[in-house]
Order: sequence, then C-alpha cells, then structure tokens
Amino acid sequence: MLKSIFIIFLFQLIGESVQKYFEITIPGPVIGLILLLTTFLCVRGSKNIFIKKTKEEISSTSTYITGYLSLLFVPIGVGVVMHLSYLEKNYIEVLGVIFFSTIFTIGFTALLMEKINIYLKKNARKK
Repeated sequence: MLKSIFIIFLFQLIGESVQKYFEITIPGPVIGLILLLTTFLCVRGSKNIFIKKTKEEISSTSTYITGYLSLLFVPIGVGVVMHLSYLEKNYIEVLGVIFFSTIFTIGFTALLMEKINIYLKKNARKK
C-alpha cells in the first residue's frame, strides 16, 4: 500500500511540476492523474508480473483512499466560511455558476454513459 501511495503522489508531483513549468490553468493533480491513466493505458497489455501487481496494488489503494474522500472537503468548507462576505456580495452569480455547472455535469455524464453503453454492447456482440 505504501508503494502505491508513493506512485500516486509521484504522479501528482509530476503533474504539479508540469503545471508550474508550463503555467497551465489545469490543476497539477488532474494532470498527474491524466499521466497515470496514460501510463496505465500504455502498459495495458503487458505480461510483466511486476507491472500487473503494481496496477492491482494501485487500484486497491485508490479504492481504499476513496472511502476517505469526504475529508478533502474540509478545507473547501473553511475557504467558503473565510470568504463569506464575497459570497454575500455575489450570491446571484455564484448560484448561477453552481446551477449551470450542475446541469452541464449531469448532461455530460449522461452522454458519456450512453456512449460507453453503446461501445460495450458492440463489443459484447463481437464476442
């Protein structure tokens, strides 16, 4: 588990470094996760025992860590309380952004799930 956490944090560090170096507006951890996903996709068909075992360990560790995801929202709540006066002045804009981003997210998720289901049904027929 410690090795898996180290690998996840290593990719997060690489993502942060890429973000700072190239001054990209995408958060570093997101870049790191994209790089980790790309690495997984590149070694997908590998028969190397070490790579398979490492992928399984990272998968189980990330599933375990997801159970504690709610702890990551504590700093966000503190930030909201600290900037309450800003929210009071701009509450209509903030509510608008929340509303439209929620609608967009639901729509995008539905579209993505529809595409994934079509893809899975096509692959199931081929087998």
